Amino acid sequence: MIALAHDIIVRPIITEKSSRLMALNKYTFEVMPAANKIEIRRAVEEVFKVKVSSVHTIKVHPKPKRMGRFSGYSRSWKKAVVTLLPGERIEFFDGAGI
Repeated sequence: MIALAHDIIVRPIITEKSSRLMALNKYTFEVMPAANKIEIRRAVEEVFKVKVSSVHTIKVHPKPKRMGRFSGYSRSWKKAVVTLLPGERIEFFDGAGI
């Protein structure tokens, strides 16, 4: 599958847990569900100009939701936790840390 780097990375995930991981040089992104670890690594290196040490991926399953009498499910998506080499940083996240 050939996709552009900006298409593979959907958005950064900024939560309390991901902010704690940033102190350990790990950054969290929502990625395309069809993307594999190699494509995610190349996309992060191309977009943010950093060197990636490792990539861990997680499939987030849908949860049941209700809106009044209507029930359904939230969407499923894929999350990637990217570890950078020591000394590397992503400037985009600098203001997001705790």
